Amino acid sequence: MRQDSSPKATCGCASEVHWGSPPLHEPVAQPAEQRIERPTPKRKRLKAVLVACGICVLVAIVFFGITNALVIGKASQVITTVEEASAHDADAIIVLGAQVNPDGAPSWVLQDRLDNAIDLYERGAAPKIIMSGDHGTAEYDEVRAMKQYAIDAGVPAEDVFCDHAGFSTYETMHRAKNVFGAERIIVSTQKYHLYRALYDALGLGLEAVGVPAEGHVFAQQLIWDIREIPARSKDLVKVAIDAPPTFGGEPIDLNGSGNVTDD
Repeated sequence: MRQDSSPKATCGCASEVHWGSPPLHEPVAQPAEQRIERPTPKRKRLKAVLVACGICVLVAIVFFGITNALVIGKASQVITTVEEASAHDADAIIVLGAQVNPDGAPSWVLQDRLDNAIDLYERGAAPKIIMSGDHGTAEYDEVRAMKQYAIDAGVPAEDVFCDHAGFSTYETMHRAKNVFGAERIIVSTQKYHLYRALYDALGLGLEAVGVPAEGHVFAQQLIWDIREIPARSKDLVKVAIDAPPTFGGEPIDLNGSGNVTDD
C-alpha cells in the first residue's frame, strides 16, 4: 500500500506564515511625546502684575467701604428736619458753596442750599449765616453771589458772613471753628454731601446738625454719589490727622456785622 508522503495540513495556525504582515508580536510605535510649554519670564511678570492689581483693587474696596460706613454712620445720627434744627440754638447756619452761573446767579444745586438756609434763618434757627465757597480768583466769586441771593430774599446784610477761603468741605468746617469761632452750627447742603460735611464738623469738635437741601432732582446725581465715595474717605483721613486748611486768618466775631467780610 502506497503511503502519501506529502505534508499533511494541520490545524495549528502558529506555523502559518502570512507574507506581507508584520510579525505578531512586533511593538506598536507610540505617538511622539507632546511638548510641555514652560512659562516665559514675560508671562510670569504679567501674572505678577495682574495679581498685584487684584490685591490693590481688593484693598481699595475694603478701605472705601469701611471709611464710608464710618462717615455715614456717624453723620446720619445728626441729620434732622427744619423744625427740629430750629431748636438747636446754633451760632450760625453754614451754606456750602457750589457752582455759580456766568451771569452771577446760583446754580440750582446752590439755590437749594441757599433757600434751605434762608428758611432756617427765618425760623430763628440761628442769628447768622456763613456763606462758604470758592473765591480763588477775581473772576469767580461764589460767596458774593450767595450773599446777594440771601439779601435779595430779605436777610439783612449784616447777618450774612462770607468765608472766601472755603475751598473744600473740610476747610469750611475748620475755618468755621477756628476763624469764625462757631461752636454750634447747622449745615445746609444736599444729603449725599451732608454726611461728609457733618462728619468733618463733628470730628473737628463742632456741635453740628444738618438739614438736607432737596429742592431739585438732578440727572448727575449718580455721578455725584460715586465721586463722594473717595471724598468721604479722604476727609476721614484729614480729620484723623487734623490737617490744616489752605488759609487760616484772623478771628472774625460772629456777634459783629457780616459786612466786615465783604470783599
